[in-house]
Amino acid sequence: MTSIVIPAHNEAQVIGRLLDSLMADSADSTGPADGETDIVVVCNGCTDDTARIAAARGPRVRVVEIPTPSKHAALRAGDDHARGFPRLYVDADVVITGADVRALVEPLNDDSSDILATAPERRIPLTGCGWRVRAYYRVWQRLPAVREGLFGRGVIAVSKTGHARIAALPPLMADDLAASLAFAPAERLVVDGAGVVVHPPRTWRDLMKRRVRAAVSTAQVEQHQGPEDASARTSVADLKALVRRDPKLFPSVVVFLAAAVAARRASRKAIRAQDFGTWLRDESSRQN
Repeated sequence: MTSIVIPAHNEAQVIGRLLDSLMADSADSTGPADGETDIVVVCNGCTDDTARIAAARGPRVRVVEIPTPSKHAALRAGDDHARGFPRLYVDADVVITGADVRALVEPLNDDSSDILATAPERRIPLTGCGWRVRAYYRVWQRLPAVREGLFGRGVIAVSKTGHARIAALPPLMADDLAASLAFAPAERLVVDGAGVVVHPPRTWRDLMKRRVRAAVSTAQVEQHQGPEDASARTSVADLKALVRRDPKLFPSVVVFLAAAVAARRASRKAIRAQDFGTWLRDESSRQN
């Protein structure tokens, strides 16, 4: 049985969208009779209708409520209630289908494979986003580490062996980056046949919230694992290579660099204070 763990903190605006997508093409969407998937929504510190909306999707969805607004605590609580492997961890604000889930777990069910963790291809709809946001993502999506890593997708699937690897990780803000780095390139796979819709921020201000959070959380991962292992940072060489391949990207690279410099500066205070608990949340991507 495949288990899906969804940590959700005040996600009433989007949790129904994700659950409906997961169950829309599932043969057992009306009940748990054949046990195709086991869905656990962990409402952590919610003060909105997240739990009620999730529970309204029927017996396929089990809702667990914990008082602490912590993604790490929610993931561990989800593990305590999940029934099987392979196991997926899915952010509440993305959209993925049951067919995509099946594509993700297929390599993990192959006992002869070295693959311990998989993730889907990103689909980032930029319609309605400000021009600087669109420019930023034109560059970001082309970066080698972004294309090859499992992070920034809102979904990671692991085998039982892979789960043991990530369960040993400490609580980190950049849990998806740490999870990606826990596997060697030969042990992880971005599955071409699976996709996830990752809704981007619509405004520059909300993009900066994400980028500052990313800068702070990457610094935390580097403190834990060492900068040589936190290989998601973008180098000047990466950007030069993009422009050499496609000179039309130059204006977008300028925007990307401006965002990176601004986020690095804005993150310094939190890093100096070792504040790795303040979550700068982008609300614009959750708007319908």
